[in-house]
Amino acid sequence: MAAQGPHSYPAYEPSAPPYPPVQSPQGPYPPPTYHYGAPPPVSVAGPYASHPSYAVYHGSSHMVNHQTNVPLQPQAQWMQAPTPIPNCPPGLEYLTLIDQIIVHQVVELVEALVGFETKNKYEVKNGLGQRVYYAVEDSDLCNRMCCGSNRAFIIKILDNIGQTIMHLVRPLGCGSCCCPCCLHQLEVQAPPGKAIGYVVQKWHPFIPKMSIQNENRETVLKIRGPCLAMSCLGDVNFEVVSRDESSVVGKISKKWTGLVREYFTDTDNFGIQFPMDLDVKIKAVLLGACILVDFMYFEQNSGAGHSRVWQM
Repeated sequence: MAAQGPHSYPAYEPSAPPYPPVQSPQGPYPPPTYHYGAPPPVSVAGPYASHPSYAVYHGSSHMVNHQTNVPLQPQAQWMQAPTPIPNCPPGLEYLTLIDQIIVHQVVELVEALVGFETKNKYEVKNGLGQRVYYAVEDSDLCNRMCCGSNRAFIIKILDNIGQTIMHLVRPLGCGSCCCPCCLHQLEVQAPPGKAIGYVVQKWHPFIPKMSIQNENRETVLKIRGPCLAMSCLGDVNFEVVSRDESSVVGKISKKWTGLVREYFTDTDNFGIQFPMDLDVKIKAVLLGACILVDFMYFEQNSGAGHSRVWQM
């Protein structure tokens, strides 16, 4: 029936299209303004509207912040465990894949506040910042308080599942540069109980020197430090040289961590560089050499009540 009145409209014939005209109606609702499969525009309101506090899942195991698009990673990320390698001590397979190590000493608040010497702890990471090992000192209280940085200890190296894969064994040493007896040394065991190398201090009146030895106590490499191993507003480099000291093959660097941390704590950061194709056992011995360098030259000597930051 046609509408009546001054604004009446003519009736549509049965064959006329509906008003307003639409193309291929699919239901009572108008068609979407975007193609299916593509995300809706930012201005679209409703449950799909963007919100700065939402985390959007992108098909991976990590959540991504929608505003910064940065994956929310855990603080400690472990390096992926490699496959076992024949003739390689268990747990040292990680070292076959890297040519540098970052050794970060964990901050001890008790030691920083009251000067109480606690057991040292280290995080061992690769160049990407992924944790490779975790090192924990095993020593008694009397030894730490009376002998300070010259104390005897066993450093336990643990992998990502908490299994002890290496021991760094150090006997009591002498801290005097004038006496060539009772020099510092460290034995590297992997697995614990089986020696794979040694770090032996070589006496010199002015320059810090060490030899890197294999399981047969044969010198493979040498370490040569600066005349004054002093951390003063900069890095301190200990060169890893060939047996005849004709070429430099790597280095152990004590990283400058800031005036406050350097003065009030003995927390240190080190970097170790070596050739990728170096024997994995010697890489492990260089890790032990880095720990020994920390104790000999940069560890706070709480037994003497002062900081010994250099030694000839």
